Amino acid sequence: MALAATAGSPVQAEVVPFKVPSGNSKTLFVCNIPPELSEAAVYSYIFNTFSEHGLVYFLRVSRNAAVAQPGYYAVVKYYSALSASRAQTATNERCLFQEIPLKVRMCTKQQFSREFQDHQLSLNSIKCQELANYYLGFNGWSSHIIGLQKISGTDGCEENAQEMEQSERKSIKYLCIMEIKFKNYDMCCRGIGVTEVLETQDDTDPLNYALLLGRTQKSAMQKALSDAFQKVVLVVLGNGKVSLQWSSEQDEVDHFTEEELQTQLQVNNISWSQFEHEVQEEILSDLSFNADSMGGIGT
Repeated sequence: MALAATAGSPVQAEVVPFKVPSGNSKTLFVCNIPPELSEAAVYSYIFNTFSEHGLVYFLRVSRNAAVAQPGYYAVVKYYSALSASRAQTATNERCLFQEIPLKVRMCTKQQFSREFQDHQLSLNSIKCQELANYYLGFNGWSSHIIGLQKISGTDGCEENAQEMEQSERKSIKYLCIMEIKFKNYDMCCRGIGVTEVLETQDDTDPLNYALLLGRTQKSAMQKALSDAFQKVVLVVLGNGKVSLQWSSEQDEVDHFTEEELQTQLQVNNISWSQFEHEVQEEILSDLSFNADSMGGIGT
């Protein structure tokens, strides 16, 4: 989301949440790439070139359709619309890694699944860390685990027939509470992650069971870290400066002290089921572009 510049100031500002980036203004269509290079080489050249203008969320390189001239096209998606705009200005009609100029257009036609249209998906923990490191610096934030605990799978709620059937199989369920501190902003936020997996017959082996425990704990920690990042948004200015602001996704966990949270974990006094949300990534197959012609690409 872009913000208008204040009176008398040409500086633009944009809110960058820790969500899967959406909107045509963040996506570029790159074409006029000749076929002499390998697909891997084209990917490397495109990534290195366009990363100079901002953090790239997604890059896809594909061969042109059979009805078009031989060659490649690429789709580049940024976290920031300001980055996409700078990249288009700097690369369009330029001979960067080839003898003929690239054609770079802002994408004006994307098709999303209904789920993606209705809800902007949270970034996973790896992407959250990548985004935070880029804008805040590697030393600009830190995280630590407040609690990691095995919990009940019922939460005291009545189960339906399907849940009763599943309960006959043993399951492992872990909850993690993670806190993030932002060094230069005197801000901290917390997130909760819950992961439950059903045991299989192979998990009766002690080694397999230990590996399953480790994967379940790691998944809960990753979800908690992603959930914590949802509490804040980055405000990126056109001059490169960055500030951090609260989002609208704070919950009761942010209002407990660390000692109170430890107590709540021990007595299991919170209905943790409300935090059992899946951290999802964009499904790339749900993105389609008019790649056979420039008809779906803005000028």
